[in-house]
Amino acid sequence: MADPVHSSAAPLTPGLLPNLRFDLLSGFLVFLIAMPLCLGIASASYYPPIAGIWTAVIGGIVTCFISNSQLTIKGPAAGLIVIVSGAVLELGLEAAPPGTDPKDLATLAKYGYPLALGVGVTAGVIQILFGLLKAGKVGEMVPLTPVHGMLAAIGITIMAKQFFVMLGQSAPPGAPIDSIIAIPKVFENLGQSVTQTVAIVGVTALAIMILFPFLKARVPVLKPVPAQLVVVLVSIPMALGLGFTGLGESVGNPMKYLVNVPNVLDNPSAAFLFPDFTGLATATGVKYVVLFALIGTIESMLSSQAVDMIDPWRRKADQNRDLLAVGVANTLCSFVGALPMISEIVRSKANIDNGARTKYANFFHGLFLLAFILLLPFVIRMIPLAALGAMLVFTGFRLASPKEFIHTYKIGIEQLVVFVTTIVVTLCTDLLIGVASGIALKLVIHVLNGAPLRSFVRADIEVASTDDERVAVLKVRQAAVFSNWLGLKSAIAKYATDRDEVVLDLSEVKLVDHSTMEKLHQMEQELAAGGKVLRVVGLDSHKPLSSHPLAARKGTRQAPVDAAV
Repeated sequence: MADPVHSSAAPLTPGLLPNLRFDLLSGFLVFLIAMPLCLGIASASYYPPIAGIWTAVIGGIVTCFISNSQLTIKGPAAGLIVIVSGAVLELGLEAAPPGTDPKDLATLAKYGYPLALGVGVTAGVIQILFGLLKAGKVGEMVPLTPVHGMLAAIGITIMAKQFFVMLGQSAPPGAPIDSIIAIPKVFENLGQSVTQTVAIVGVTALAIMILFPFLKARVPVLKPVPAQLVVVLVSIPMALGLGFTGLGESVGNPMKYLVNVPNVLDNPSAAFLFPDFTGLATATGVKYVVLFALIGTIESMLSSQAVDMIDPWRRKADQNRDLLAVGVANTLCSFVGALPMISEIVRSKANIDNGARTKYANFFHGLFLLAFILLLPFVIRMIPLAALGAMLVFTGFRLASPKEFIHTYKIGIEQLVVFVTTIVVTLCTDLLIGVASGIALKLVIHVLNGAPLRSFVRADIEVASTDDERVAVLKVRQAAVFSNWLGLKSAIAKYATDRDEVVLDLSEVKLVDHSTMEKLHQMEQELAAGGKVLRVVGLDSHKPLSSHPLAARKGTRQAPVDAAV
């Protein structure tokens, strides 16, 4: 396995005041990124745009005092758009008056939005229970490839639906595949003068999102400037010059092509909505409670763990405590009409790149958003929706980047099959069925590769005797796969507490899957940061399913334990 990564950061003095200037600056720069994304994610989810701002405000201010996660930014995420918008439209269709046109998205959103809030409150309470019962680790049992496939499917869905918005049109309702099939109609409608005018802004915004990072790489002074801020600064004067308000008036809605947020100080009742819990009595409501709670929890945990890996000071968040914080914040969000939140990886990475040192950067990002929506709502009302749509098209592409397909293929052709299957099933049905299909296919592949069925339930581990009291040797039999990872991880952690080195002997296993290989690699780094050693041996005679160092290993014969990987 790879050499452990050690932090080269200077010693950190904990607390607010010693790190104030770093966290304040980073919080401000992350606010500039978050503000347009919060508005766009809310609009794409069929929530009022201000709902996304409230989510980030609550995520910044509330979670800061519950979670010990230091550098994650909490807020609405593009990865939840498909779930939230699906809840709004499906619940809205069930609650709308008989005869309502399923294509009347405004009416569906009107009836579905408060019902989705009821779902959000319930899911938030479940996340609180997950945290209190220390069930956060259960998310680690989900195999990585179906999760990545789910995120790629979400990215494709976002691109397909927001492509319409970017060009001044409305995406069709229904499964994501329906929007993909309808994309050619976008170009047919570009002959309309209004659509052409809006499309100019949307295409310009997308071009900025694509090209500005290349400009920043060549002009160092631009490095701290977010591309999202440039989009807003360019698109607002363009929208004013092209008369977007007049375009909206021509269809009876002056704000049709611009972000519509209320003046909170003058009319606070217009800025909030309280939940309706009647949708919980339906199968649709129950389905989305499961999706909100499970997918939100898994995404948040994966993001939080990824941020821990790039924390310059290698601090580790308590996943159960962080999940408790997210659950409390999500419950509060849905009570006031806001979107659900997670630990958001892109903004968290920006937070680290901008020099943040403690969790107060997240707090300041929330305060800046609160001040902006209270004091400068008129600026938000000048932002064109087409520009937000372009940002989300770019975000969707990053989730479903061709690099993800290439990376998965390099790990193994069987991983690519699971990855693509998860994507296709998700696009044709929904997230829950898509992820379940990916996991089921992965289990079938494990059986075909020789993993015994009984190994799926628990890890078969024997502690071997050794003359060196500083070293523990763990022999694993049967299989080391995603479903028994928690048992394997627990055994390693147990012996690493009072030993300097843990040797994991995998010579007798019939299969080590990709998820386990990757998590062992991560655990090796985590233990190394604490002065411990994890050494994996016995895989020299196993057949890797690809040349990638983290590819699954299939047992062929027993091997001596002195061959280390």
